[in-house]
Amino acid sequence: MVLRLSLILMFVASNVSAADDAGKRVGEAQAVLEEIMATPDKGIPRDLLSRAHCVVILPAVKRGGFVVGAQYGVGVALCRQLQGAGWTGPSTVKMEGGSIGLQIGGGETDVVMLVMNESGANKLMKSEFTLGGEGAAMAGPVGRSASAETDAYLRAEILSYSRSRGLFAGVVLKGATLRSHDDDNRALYGRSVRHEEILHGRVAAPAIATPLMNTLNKYSLVEKAAKE
Repeated sequence: MVLRLSLILMFVASNVSAADDAGKRVGEAQAVLEEIMATPDKGIPRDLLSRAHCVVILPAVKRGGFVVGAQYGVGVALCRQLQGAGWTGPSTVKMEGGSIGLQIGGGETDVVMLVMNESGANKLMKSEFTLGGEGAAMAGPVGRSASAETDAYLRAEILSYSRSRGLFAGVVLKGATLRSHDDDNRALYGRSVRHEEILHGRVAAPAIATPLMNTLNKYSLVEKAAKE
C-alpha cells in the first residue's frame, strides 16, 4: 500500500514538473518575441509578421562546433486561426542537427522563424521536416527600414532569424530537423493532443499561453489592421 502510494505521488510529481517545464518554455518564447519586437529598428519587420501564416520561436538553442555545428533546442510553434481570430495555441517543437549560419565555438542563441505561405505551414504541421530540404528557409530582413516587398521574401516559405549575445540578424538554417514534441504537448494541454490539431486551432489554448498569443496579436494583427 505504501509502495503504491509512493508510486502515485512520484507519477503526479513528474507530471507537475513536466507541465511546469512546458509552461516555462512558453513564457521564455513570449519574452524572446517581446524583446525582439520592442526594438523595431533592429527587429523583425512588422509587415512580415503580419503576413506570416505561422511563427516558430526557439529560445536558447544550444549549439557547438566551428563554422559547421550541431544544434538542439525546444520551443513553440503557433499558426493563424483560419477564421482570422488571432493565433492558435502553441505546439511544442524540437530542432535538432544542422547549422545556424556561421558560428565559432559553443553557446546559446534564440531562433525565430516566420512561415510565410500555406505550403510552408503544411510542412510545419507534419510531425517532422528538414529545414533547407523540404522546408526551404532563407535569412529574413531586419528593421523597419528593410524592404519586405522583394520577390525573394514574398516567395520564401520560411524566413529565419537568430539572436546571440544581444546581436539580432537574419540567418540561414541548413539541415536542421524540426519535429513535434508530443510529451511536452501532453503536459501543456493536460491530455494527448496532436501537433496538427493544435496548429489548426482545433484545441483550446491553455491559459498560460495567453501572454504569448497577446504579444503576437500586438505586433501582427494590430499593425495589419492599422494599415487597412
